[in-house]
Amino acid sequence: MIFELESENFSFPHPKYAEDDGLLAIGGDLTPKRLLTAYKHGIFPWYADDSPILWYAPHDRFVLYPNQLKVSKSMRKILSTTLFSFTYNTAFEDVIANCSKIDRKDQDGTWIVADMRNAYTELHHLGFAHSIEVWKEKELVGGLYGVLVGKVFCGESMFSKVSNASKAALIFLVQNFGIDLIDCQVHTSHLESMGAIYMPQQQYLDILQQQYLKQDGLQRIF
Repeated sequence: MIFELESENFSFPHPKYAEDDGLLAIGGDLTPKRLLTAYKHGIFPWYADDSPILWYAPHDRFVLYPNQLKVSKSMRKILSTTLFSFTYNTAFEDVIANCSKIDRKDQDGTWIVADMRNAYTELHHLGFAHSIEVWKEKELVGGLYGVLVGKVFCGESMFSKVSNASKAALIFLVQNFGIDLIDCQVHTSHLESMGAIYMPQQQYLDILQQQYLKQDGLQRIF
């Protein structure tokens, strides 16, 4: 059953009621209050320009434990050089814009539509959405962005203009910010090669709840 959200009610149905493909609800808006409520309960928006807002909560979550991150020998060699330099939260709008333009296999168009870019940029200004930037000779060549729930980083998207730049961004995130878990949302072979695994929905929700109680809400650790 797909639920229709009420404009004045920011609550969501329990993620267990999502369809097989993870679709849980339709409608609502992308205000900070609704977005933060969604992430706190393992739900995220994912839709295209020609559709209403769609909210997803996959039954099997694709996640990465930082201590299970796989870094290849070739990647370690690259990181030991000065090929890339890194910053965080210095070019959020550029990162999300690049993520929206990257061609992706088996995907027609982008879900990072203008309303999504504006909504996450607002979350960034409020201190809840964060970006990692990868630079090569002063050019932004890769990066990622996402939302923090306690010390769970809910990754939204990443991009790479040169080989290994998005991998470097993920490694920088893992190694520098004390993250407990990275929510990759859905499977990609790229993230699987780096150690991401499937986790049952309820286990993921339990982790979010523990983070929320332990950290007293959405935490700013960047």
